[in-house]
Amino acid sequence: MTHLKHSPMVAQATRIAAGDDRTQYDSFSILLHWITVILVLAQFGLAQTWGFAPKPTRHLMIVSHMSFGILLSAVLIVRIGWRLLPGHESPAAAVGWIERAAKGVHYLLYALLVSEAVLGFVLRWSGNESMSFFGLLIPSPFAPTDKATHHAIGEAHDFIGWTIIVIAAGHAAAALFHHFVLRDDVLKRMLPGKAGDA
Repeated sequence: MTHLKHSPMVAQATRIAAGDDRTQYDSFSILLHWITVILVLAQFGLAQTWGFAPKPTRHLMIVSHMSFGILLSAVLIVRIGWRLLPGHESPAAAVGWIERAAKGVHYLLYALLVSEAVLGFVLRWSGNESMSFFGLLIPSPFAPTDKATHHAIGEAHDFIGWTIIVIAAGHAAAALFHHFVLRDDVLKRMLPGKAGDA
């Protein structure tokens, strides 16, 4: 463990995995981050367990999955819009390859989350079914696809979902490693109430 603490390569690799580009975020950005985490975990948990539930419960879980998916889509739109507005984050004074690589992890997760959200809508609509937002039906704006295309969309949706979870798990593990082993402020910068902390 001591060797790990003093290994610059381990510190650099885990900083990148944690997405630590040394940016300071405001409290609203931090709140949106944790809302995203909760919704992603809820979505994944529902998708992996509804197959074991009886039909009435399964239907409720699927409707909840769609509703949370729409909420997640809205949160992503707000997060991206908020990041594009100036004044909500303070980048590091000096930016090197580690910071650029760490920011790349953020962009990758954003791209995967947006792709997953879009595929969720397309999957439902391609099967000639409406999306449901807590009982409010949103009909498909296009004609249903053939079964092969619908199946391929479903496979892509599942694959990206698992990819998000694997990358996010590595992201979280790296942040925890920095917090509990290296004892630095990588995780603290994204904790509620820590906005602007050095």
